[in-house]
Amino acid sequence: MARKRRRFMAEFKKRVALEALRERDTVQAIAARFEVHPNQVSAWKRQAVESLGEVFSGSGPKRGAEQQATIRDLHAKIGELTVERDFFLRGLER
Repeated sequence: MARKRRRFMAEFKKRVALEALRERDTVQAIAARFEVHPNQVSAWKRQAVESLGEVFSGSGPKRGAEQQATIRDLHAKIGELTVERDFFLRGLER
């Protein structure tokens, strides 16, 4: 019988990664305690270490501003496409 794929919340991943970074226990012990595969613990630890540079680089707010600009552009495009669609629908009704 196949197991259903589990999804982990960011908070859970953060706790596991922090435990792995503290290095009080082995990866296998942490994996057993949190009931995940040891490879997953190592992957989350690696992701946490790689993203530490972003925390201290000051690029966080810039990224947020870029995302806001992208969202604003996408909303404008959605509005434009909605107007076009409505225009063509009215043309078909005639």
